[in-house]
Amino acid sequence: MDNLITWFEIPATDFKRAITFYKAILGIEIKETEMFGTKMGFFPSNDKNVSGAIVQGKDYKPTTIGVIVYLNGGKDLQFALDKIESNNGKIIVPKTQISPETGYFGMFIDTEGNKMAIHSKE
Repeated sequence: MDNLITWFEIPATDFKRAITFYKAILGIEIKETEMFGTKMGFFPSNDKNVSGAIVQGKDYKPTTIGVIVYLNGGKDLQFALDKIESNNGKIIVPKTQISPETGYFGMFIDTEGNKMAIHSKE
């Protein structure tokens, strides 16, 4: 087993707002589609990395409790954190060192009310 996690889904109540937020903070393209009555915005994938989607459907509800997804912050997560509040999110843990070997993390509440995290080595 190469990765314990294979896929994640981030619930959205306002799909377009969530897409705009994640595109802005991560500097990525998100491919939008609809499957089985659920709107989905796919994060980039090269079929080798773990990826996921922003989803809006009847069984998806944003939350600040439960599982927390750690997004890849690239070389330095501070670049993404600097864009969170100007895009209507809220930083709840600033860039914080875990250890010299593990790197750094930060946590935020996205525009939909999900508690999320971001990680980088530097």
